[in-house]
Amino acid sequence: MEHRLRTPISQEEVAALRVGDLVWISGTVYTARDRVHALLASGEELPVDLAGAVLYHCGPLIRDGIVLSAGPTTSGRVGRFTRDVVDRGVRLIVGKGGISEDAEALRGRAAYLAYPGGCGALAARYLSVRRLHLPDLGMAEGLWELEAQGWGPMVVAIDPHGGDLYREAKRSAKRSSKI
Repeated sequence: MEHRLRTPISQEEVAALRVGDLVWISGTVYTARDRVHALLASGEELPVDLAGAVLYHCGPLIRDGIVLSAGPTTSGRVGRFTRDVVDRGVRLIVGKGGISEDAEALRGRAAYLAYPGGCGALAARYLSVRRLHLPDLGMAEGLWELEAQGWGPMVVAIDPHGGDLYREAKRSAKRSSKI
């Protein structure tokens, strides 16, 4: 199934997502890497409200207010913060490689969307800069507020019902190795 979503994302929209579905996003997208996730875990207030938000594991390359590249960073590095992120109201997390460490934190509340690594220049076509929050963290680690216009497709890799493409792939590989 295909979903064209606009932020803020509702709980009903998240509940409709299933592993393997394709998603396109329009509206506000926030970027976050290690340092923003550490702030979230510390309980520190952020300058933005993440209720219904899309959080993109990305350190964009931006020059003169233009997004040049915005490829996903490996989500596994910040997977341990998934519960903190979802507790702040984030409904969709976008990245690459999955968050198996704490995928259960998504159940009933959020979904993880996989965006292909190596597609940073493609993503830049659909993302524009609104504002940099926490500029003292630097370009890659800062909290960027971006505007998305039909950005995608992304694949629902972990849904709010317990479906997990990464877990399924591991099981399949394990079965295949026993043959």
